[in-house]
Amino acid sequence: MLLTTCFQETLVMRFRKHLFHGMVSGPDPDVTGIPLEPNISKNERMLKSVFEACSDVVIHSASTPGQIDMLAIYIAGLPDTKHLDELIFNQFASRSRDLDKPDGMERAVQASFIPVSMTKKVAFLSEAVDSILRGDVVFLFDGVDYGHAVSVQGTERRAIEEPASEPVIRGPREGFVECLQINTGLLRVRLRSASLKIETLSIGTLSQTEIAIAYIKDIAKDELLHDVRHRLRRIRIDGVLESGYIEELITDTPYSPFPQIQNTERPDVVIGSLLEGKVAVITDGSPIALVLPMTFWTGLQASEDYYERSITATPIRWLRILFTSVSLFLPSLYVSLVSYDHPALPTSLLLSIASSQRMSPFPAIIETLLMEITFEALREAGLRLPKGVGSAVTIVGGIVIGQAAVQAGFISAPVVIVVATTGIASFIIPRYNFGLAFRLLRFPLLLLAGFMGFFGLMIGIIGILIHLASLRSFGTPYLYPLAPLSMDGLKDVFIRKAWFGMNLRPRTAAEQNGLRIPPGQRPDSGDRGD
Repeated sequence: MLLTTCFQETLVMRFRKHLFHGMVSGPDPDVTGIPLEPNISKNERMLKSVFEACSDVVIHSASTPGQIDMLAIYIAGLPDTKHLDELIFNQFASRSRDLDKPDGMERAVQASFIPVSMTKKVAFLSEAVDSILRGDVVFLFDGVDYGHAVSVQGTERRAIEEPASEPVIRGPREGFVECLQINTGLLRVRLRSASLKIETLSIGTLSQTEIAIAYIKDIAKDELLHDVRHRLRRIRIDGVLESGYIEELITDTPYSPFPQIQNTERPDVVIGSLLEGKVAVITDGSPIALVLPMTFWTGLQASEDYYERSITATPIRWLRILFTSVSLFLPSLYVSLVSYDHPALPTSLLLSIASSQRMSPFPAIIETLLMEITFEALREAGLRLPKGVGSAVTIVGGIVIGQAAVQAGFISAPVVIVVATTGIASFIIPRYNFGLAFRLLRFPLLLLAGFMGFFGLMIGIIGILIHLASLRSFGTPYLYPLAPLSMDGLKDVFIRKAWFGMNLRPRTAAEQNGLRIPPGQRPDSGDRGD
């Protein structure tokens, strides 16, 4: 959805007192409720007043073969002009040649607009302005007190492709794009049921960004839906450019490093979450969908966990949990053992580390901090550089800098090994925003271990656990189903039980329809065909 800068300036000048009074459903409160006139000249003057100084807004006047004046209003660059000429003007002219009355003109308009995918009547000025800003072409006729908004949008759209941030070996290769209608269509393709409900609303006094709320009726809790609608409708902001705006404005604890709303570019992930009773929020102009509520364990789960057999998915999940812990605790544990808790190390290993550190001028805490900061800088540089050279900079740069630092005697070799292992372990976290929390918390744990040893490390761990236990995501405890304990929920945390064993939906999100799989669905429960 495109809102031009000049239109923003016009609204600020003309309707200043209404601009920052919250979310509105029309283009501006001052034009809401003003009906269109049968006199086309008056309608033209009103539209020119609204779009004053907007050079990209085209107001094209013409006369039909029946000598009835007509206006076509649209924003240059949004409609497909070739489609507009072929399917609208040419067909309209051919059908209205002998019609000279408004009712006959109306029949000609309806007949001419049949090939167009979306057509609606607009009876108020606010509806006409809103349709124009959404990329439609609005037709007004003299003697008729309403117009026709026709969707012939021709803006180039990015093709549907596999999300770069969530690649899979086995699974669908389709990802969301920046068009809301395409994204909701991808959901409909995968869930052909009238129980899938999609509600829309607009947020932003200037941007008027369209937001879609997707859920499955009789599965998602009414309390959850009410909470989501309430938080979205109370947003007061002038513009929403990406779903990150929405995520930060509706999250329970915005200053927590841990995300409490899952974001994904995959339609299959959204559908799987909806089937568990969750709610999705999709923003026009963004390929990132928000799924809520979210728990800590959701951040450690990948979509492939549910496409592979449970016997192979479970060990991979264990490996993921193990190396997630390594990415958070290994540097601080190393500093604690080397600086304070020497007796905990084997003598041979302690002597090897001591001989490596003898040439380094810095203590272990400084060495580790320098290498961690350098590694994070290389990772960030790799993300911002073009794809062809980004990965090479991260890998080659880390090797070259680490080797040169060891040879120069600035950094000891064990520190390079620890930091490299930590960096590799952090890549195993499937969700980028979830991994950012561990990357951020690694530094305060490192400082605590450097100043107080293992005691400081334990203080940091206890503080993180207390924080996690206090977090909630739309009423759902963040550590559920481990705290509070739910045996049914544990079937999909540390293990991924077979599908016939996960026959119930999560109790925190699902309402009355909690049964997912009927009894008797084990592979050995039916006929074998012999």
